[in-house]
Amino acid sequence: MEQEKRYSEMSEGELKQEIAQLREKARKAEQLGIVNEFAVYERRVSMAQAYLLNPDDYKPGRMYELKTDPGQYFKVAYLNGVFAWGYRLNGDGAEEGIPISLLNKGVS
Repeated sequence: MEQEKRYSEMSEGELKQEIAQLREKARKAEQLGIVNEFAVYERRVSMAQAYLLNPDDYKPGRMYELKTDPGQYFKVAYLNGVFAWGYRLNGDGAEEGIPISLLNKGVS
């Protein structure tokens, strides 16, 4: 049995191919009405996309609009790899980590 590569070990081309395959699986799951499976594939797409971005482009202390929730903002406290850790403004104040691929251009 072949071991799957981690996203961090994949080349840009491999990541793009993986994203295309995951989107196709998500589309099929959505068509079949399998909501949980669709959500899993969408999260995996976000993770793979994060590895195509440069974490240095995201700065602690800045706010970013969430791509998945327009009008909702996320304040980055620190970065760990391709994850931004911080909290949602107008949220419950709990710290969470999200892939940087879910962040739009910085606000402040």
